[in-house]
Amino acid sequence: MAYYGKCIETVIEQLNKFKPEKDIPEQFLEAASTSLQTLSPQKQAFILEVLSGCLEYRKLLAVVVDAFYVRAGWLCRRADYNLFEVICYLATFQLDELGFQLFSDIIRSQPLDKMCKFLGFLFNPLSLCSWIKDEWSLIYETAHVSENWIDPLMRWQPEVQELIKQLEKVMTNQSPLPKTKAKVTEPKEFNLTVPRPRAIPVPEPVPVMTKPKPIPRSTYHPPKEQEQLEMTRRYNRWKAEELLLKVNIEEMRCAVPRSRGTPLVQGSEKKLQLRFMPRILKTPKLTFYKPNNVPVKLNTAAILREGSLYQRQVEKELQRVDKLVDGAGDFSEFLEWQKKMQAKDQEEALAAGECRRLQGKLSREEAILARQLLRQGNKQKADQKKEEMAELMQQCAERHLQEERSMKELVEQVIEVQKNVKVAQMKLLKGRRQIVQEVIEESRELLQRTAEAAKEEQKRRCELIAQHRALETQPMRKGKLVDLTQIPGYGLEGEMSVVELRERLALLKETQQRKEEEKRDQIIQAKRARSQGLQNMVEQISLCRAAMGRSAALRWEQKKAQSAAPGPRSQDERVLELRRRIEESAAERRKQAASGPISAPRAPRPKPRAQLESRHWVELQQSRERRLRALQRSCVDA
Repeated sequence: MAYYGKCIETVIEQLNKFKPEKDIPEQFLEAASTSLQTLSPQKQAFILEVLSGCLEYRKLLAVVVDAFYVRAGWLCRRADYNLFEVICYLATFQLDELGFQLFSDIIRSQPLDKMCKFLGFLFNPLSLCSWIKDEWSLIYETAHVSENWIDPLMRWQPEVQELIKQLEKVMTNQSPLPKTKAKVTEPKEFNLTVPRPRAIPVPEPVPVMTKPKPIPRSTYHPPKEQEQLEMTRRYNRWKAEELLLKVNIEEMRCAVPRSRGTPLVQGSEKKLQLRFMPRILKTPKLTFYKPNNVPVKLNTAAILREGSLYQRQVEKELQRVDKLVDGAGDFSEFLEWQKKMQAKDQEEALAAGECRRLQGKLSREEAILARQLLRQGNKQKADQKKEEMAELMQQCAERHLQEERSMKELVEQVIEVQKNVKVAQMKLLKGRRQIVQEVIEESRELLQRTAEAAKEEQKRRCELIAQHRALETQPMRKGKLVDLTQIPGYGLEGEMSVVELRERLALLKETQQRKEEEKRDQIIQAKRARSQGLQNMVEQISLCRAAMGRSAALRWEQKKAQSAAPGPRSQDERVLELRRRIEESAAERRKQAASGPISAPRAPRPKPRAQLESRHWVELQQSRERRLRALQRSCVDA
């Protein structure tokens, strides 16, 4: 049990590291296999098989585990999510291979209360045959789900129920560990002088607490808005079901089609009228009822667009009804032909899918055979390469000896050249020092000249500032007499005074304000009319949407009934040919494998970080086992 418990713990640790947004399953499995090199081959194969299966069927397992947390496991921790996924995978996909005894050992190695809850939820026959089957059928085909997964689970149900009862008995009979009482220290009195008794203090008055406010009733009762929303939701659902039932019972009868080729005789006109008159009904006018709460929330452009769309649809439907009243034919023959062609296309698509699958299988067999041949050829090439490398190594050794001799000669020549270079460097340093001294003297002279020019410029600026200040101290005449009622007299056309200009501007402003108010009133009236029209259109849209939703629900039920019916399995010549070729390639591969055994490829060297991490986890597990043994011994001694 401890062996399987460790295996399941390693699988859960690897699943906790997997992040579907960033990691790729194939790369993650390769990294996990490198980190598990320290384990035994049997243990490593079991862990990798369970880990790859959990990653492959992650969507199916997530359906069951999420429903378990919602319905039965609301008290379970989210940290145990991957544990339930692993148990669900073993029960669904590996129970026949492992055997019931091995599966029960794995279950007993985990916490018993969690396993009882989850197995009771998973092997519930009502859940398996209802919502689990429906949810899995959305991902895979219904026949495949029922044959490969649901039926095996139903077969194993009696054994699993017995296992659950055994686990419950173990949980009830399991007694808690006895606790050892620690020794209580006994205090001893000090040999001190007896103190004098203290005076009894005057009791303080008891403070009177203010009466707290009562807790409002709203904290213990749900709000009324939720009850109202629930009532409206139930009423709307009841109304929709009633309308759907009414539409299914009462078919729309508007006209009886007749053939165009047969003319009517005068004598038989009355008989036909008496025969078909009760079945022909007059098409009523479309009436739009105003609902209480309009469930349409759109902007103006969307409302107008959708309103025009539904208006066109209504006009087309009225034209079609008028044509049927006039005696136009229906499309029953075309629909039958269309169904036959769709069934034929579906059969061809299934045959093409089977061909693609078999072609992939055939290419896999051919790739395995080619890989075996390639390994043999690579082995021969490697032997030839080793011989060529030995010859090249001898040639390289001889070449190195010659290069060492030539390098010694070059070193001697370089030493002689370096002696001459030192003499030339001394001469160059002396020349550079002389040039530097000359440049320093020239820079000093330039600095002195620039300082003298700056002093002269400063004197000139001070004189100009003094002149400006003298001019500013002279008195100037300020202010100008202006008559606002007098015309300037420049000789321009329409010349007027400032007072007249102000009066005209005031009159112009009043007229402009009056025009703006009139325009604002017109805009408000237009907006009101437009909003009323939009409200009417929204009501029509809501009614059309409800009618289209009912028709879509009917179509969906018909489509679901058609998809639930299993189709006949077709035998195609291409499929048979591919199967024959696959069998031939498999036989050839087995013959090739039996004729010459091929050495297994060398295992990759494990990384030091992975080794350290695996060693850390092994030491942690050993320390936990030692602690458990010590606790058991102490309990036995007590």
